[in-house]
Amino acid sequence: MINLFIQISKQRLGVFDDDKLLARYSVSTAKNGPGEIVGSEKTPRGWHVIRAKIGEGQPVNTVFVERRPTGEIYEPQMREQFPDRDWILTRIFWLSGLEPGKNRLANVDTMRRYIYIHGTPDDVKMGEPGSHGCIRMRNQDLIQLFDWVPVGSRVFIEE
Repeated sequence: MINLFIQISKQRLGVFDDDKLLARYSVSTAKNGPGEIVGSEKTPRGWHVIRAKIGEGQPVNTVFVERRPTGEIYEPQMREQFPDRDWILTRIFWLSGLEPGKNRLANVDTMRRYIYIHGTPDDVKMGEPGSHGCIRMRNQDLIQLFDWVPVGSRVFIEE
């Protein structure tokens, strides 16, 4: 069974089949650090599951808003037009917490916080925190992961 392991302190994501490391990717987690509270813009910790995979077959740099493709393909000049937009591109893994009271239900619910693993513009730095709570990945890395990792896979996020 494929599982993902995200280390906030190292800004990396490992892909494991049982105990065997299959791949490792550089990521970018929350600029505000780790945390679970709604509205905190922090990356939630603990065990999660991939509830949904969104974007199969979409072109690289497809722009998503509320998990739906907008019909736009991201280009760098779009950042100038929308400087405060948090760009969600290419593919989305929608995460759901598995630990009631920690990352599931009430004011700590990862799924209701819309926490994803998603693509980001190529000029966004990986290896350092910068997101609004999600886990950002390079688009090509995410496409590879998307084809590999099934819905229902578990994701552990540690500080």
